[in-house]
Amino acid sequence: MFRFIAIILGIIVLSTMSIGIIILGVFAAIIGIIYTTITGRRPNFSFTTNPFKAKQRQAIFLETVFVLMGKLAKADGRISQLEIDHVEAFIQKMGMSAEHRQEAIRQFKRGSDPAFDINPTIQQFMQHCGNSVNLRQVLLVYLTVMALADGQLDPAEKAILQQVANQLGYSTAEFNRILDMVLGQAHFSGQQGSSQQRSSTTDIADAYKALGVTADNSNQEIKRAYRKLMSQYHPDKLTGQGVPEDMIAVATEQAKEIQVAYDLIKRQRGIK
Repeated sequence: MFRFIAIILGIIVLSTMSIGIIILGVFAAIIGIIYTTITGRRPNFSFTTNPFKAKQRQAIFLETVFVLMGKLAKADGRISQLEIDHVEAFIQKMGMSAEHRQEAIRQFKRGSDPAFDINPTIQQFMQHCGNSVNLRQVLLVYLTVMALADGQLDPAEKAILQQVANQLGYSTAEFNRILDMVLGQAHFSGQQGSSQQRSSTTDIADAYKALGVTADNSNQEIKRAYRKLMSQYHPDKLTGQGVPEDMIAVATEQAKEIQVAYDLIKRQRGIK
């Protein structure tokens, strides 16, 4: 008798849970539709953090960065010493573990093979990391910095960057905006805390580019752009989304350049 009652209760509990899950799913779907209608963007719901999936995302991010770096380095037919030095400096700046360093070099060599097809690598990245706007933009920024390692952007390099950007979901206009931002940020590379000595027209113009804004934007709009960029490069956020910890140093460097650019704009416009 008691066993029969226990079975009945079990069925009732499971039924109730199923109904609850269905209701929750419908409720989430309604919220998603409302959000998409208002913002024009798909929501990114993430209720749990799976450590195994995080490790997988980190491995895929690492592979994608260095495979595409290899492709960019060989884009003009040869890998220059400046590009090799940049990759070495990139690895050293990250303080990569011996295991990650060995894997990074292996992936770089794979990508530098003229016969290597980068499309499956990008598709794999989009499958596992594409739902994060931050990861997509950070990847594109890292690659653009690599392409500019020798001081110029070769047409073949730009074509590859454009191809990658398109597959990451960026329009040509969005790609050009990010390219301008990286070029503007590079103007302030290694200049942390030196904004007081910068005030030329070129400095100011590059500072606006570094934040992805123009002189026509209001102070409030500039503040929002600055805060958004700093949030994108926040170490905890990037680590949680899949950027390997030993690659966070590069994002930190970009954040420093953004900070110097913003400090210059603040001083020039009297923003408090």
